[in-house]
Amino acid sequence: MTKFVTRFVKDESGATAIEYGLIVALIAVVIISAVSAIGTKLNASFSTLQSKLP
Repeated sequence: MTKFVTRFVKDESGATAIEYGLIVALIAVVIISAVSAIGTKLNASFSTLQSKLP
C-alpha cells in the first residue's frame, strides 16, 4: 500500500494533462475573441458598403 501511495504522489501525468487542457482552453478563448472582433469589424464594413450601394 505504501508503494502505491508513493507512486501516486510522484506521478505527474495527470497534472500534465490538466496543464495541457488549460493551455488549450486559453488558446480557444483567444481565438474566439479574435474571431468575434474581426466579425464585428467585418459586419461594420459590409454595412457601410451596403449603405453606399443604390
